Amino acid sequence: MARRQGMLTLDQLRTLVADGAIDTVLVAMTDMQGRLQGKRCAAEYFLEEVVPHATEACNYLLAVDVEMNTVDGYDLSSWQTGYGDFVLRPDFDTMRLVPWQPGTALVLADVERVQGGPVAVSPRQVLRAQLDRLAERGLTAYVGTELEFIVFDDSYETAWDKRYQGLKAANQYNVDYSMLGTARIEPLLRRIRREMGGAGMYVESAKGECNPGQQEIAFRYADALTTCDNHSVYKTGAKEIAAQEGKSLTFMAKYDEREGNSCHIHLSLRAKDGAAVLAGDRPGGFSKLMEHFLAGQLAGLRELTCFFAPNINSYKRFAPGSFAPTGIAWGTDNRTCALRVVGHGDSLRVENRVPGGDVNPYLAVAALIAAGLHGIENELPLEAEFTGNAYDSADLPRVPATLGEAIGEFAASELVERAFGDEVKRHYLNAANIEREAFEKAVTDWERIRGFERL
Repeated sequence: MARRQGMLTLDQLRTLVADGAIDTVLVAMTDMQGRLQGKRCAAEYFLEEVVPHATEACNYLLAVDVEMNTVDGYDLSSWQTGYGDFVLRPDFDTMRLVPWQPGTALVLADVERVQGGPVAVSPRQVLRAQLDRLAERGLTAYVGTELEFIVFDDSYETAWDKRYQGLKAANQYNVDYSMLGTARIEPLLRRIRREMGGAGMYVESAKGECNPGQQEIAFRYADALTTCDNHSVYKTGAKEIAAQEGKSLTFMAKYDEREGNSCHIHLSLRAKDGAAVLAGDRPGGFSKLMEHFLAGQLAGLRELTCFFAPNINSYKRFAPGSFAPTGIAWGTDNRTCALRVVGHGDSLRVENRVPGGDVNPYLAVAALIAAGLHGIENELPLEAEFTGNAYDSADLPRVPATLGEAIGEFAASELVERAFGDEVKRHYLNAANIEREAFEKAVTDWERIRGFERL
C-alpha cells in the first residue's frame, strides 16, 4: 500500500532536514491515559543519535496519575527502584509531518527496558501482544474509532482560570448533522481536517453532534495499530490546533448533564490474504467465526470495562436514552445496545459503543481482541439478537455503573489474567484503584453547593 501524504521515510526526513524544512523531531510514546509523552529533539541530533541508538525517558511515565503525581503500587517504577529510565525505540513506520507546528516531524516509539525487551504494560505493547495472538491464527484486526469532542470559545488558559465553569460552547443548541451548525466553526474544523490529512491520516468527514459545541471528525479505518497511533496523534493535534485558534476542546467522557463524548470502536477481522472472515452463510450473514467472536465480546464486556471506561467520569455517560449503552446485548444497527453489528459482506463489523472520548485506544482495542479470542478459543455460542429498546429491558446484564464495580469485575477476571498476564493486570488494576481513591478523597463543588448552608 502506498504511503499516505505526510508520512515520511528516513531518507525523506534527511532530505527535509538538509533543506532546512524540518528542524525538530518529536519522539513520543503513549502513556496510560492515552496521552503523547516524550521529547522535542533537534533534527540533527535525532538523525545522528536517536535513529541509531534510540532515546530514554523516566519510567515514571507509566506509573503516575493524570496529574503526573508519583503514586504507589507499581512494580515498574517507584521511589524504591529509584525511578530509572526506559528506552523509547522509534517505530519509523509512524514517522510523519506535523503541519500544525512549523518545521516539525513526529515519530511514535515502542517502550523497552534498558536491559532489553518490551515494557509489557506500555499501552502500545499491550495491543501488540493481542495482535500477535491474532496473527497466530492467521488473522489481522482492522479498526475505526469515532471520537467526539466539545468545542468552546474560551481558550484553555481562560477555561483553567474559570475552573471550567461558565464556558461558552461554540454552538448554542443541538447541531447534530446540521450543516449550518458546523459552518459556524468551520475554520477550526477545516484546519483540523486538513492538517490531520497532512499528517498522514485519511479524513472522511466532520459532523455536528447533540451537545452544544459537540463535533465528530471521522477517519477511515486501518489496521488496528495504525488506527490507534493516528487516534493518539489526532487527539493531541486537535487540542493544539484549537489552542492556536484561541479556543479549547474537550474529549472528556461527560462534560455536563447532556450527551457525553463517545468513542465508538468498529472492529473487523481479515485473513492473511486480506479476505474478510466475519461474513458467511449463517443467520444474519455471519460466519461461524463471527458468531464466536461476537459471543466473546458479550461474555467479556463487564470484565474488561476498566479498559473501555478508565476514569470516574467515564461512567457518567451510561444513562438511559443517552446513546451511551446500559444493557449488554448485541443488535443489528441498534444504537441502544452495547454492541451494534453494522455492514454486510466484506464490510461486516462489530461496533462497541461503551468507550468514551477519554479512552486509551490501545487498551480498548486490545480488550476487544482479547474478548473476541476468548469467544473463538472456547467456541462460545452466540445468544439471540436483541431487538427493541435495550434501555427498557430489565433482563439484560448491565454495563458496570461505577468504576468501583468495574474494578471488582476486572480484579476477579480469569479472562484478563489469561489474555494479558499478571503483570499487565496488576498494573492497570492499580491505576484504576488510584483513580477511584483520588475521587473518593475529593470534595466537589456539587457537595459544597448542596451542603454548605442547607445541610
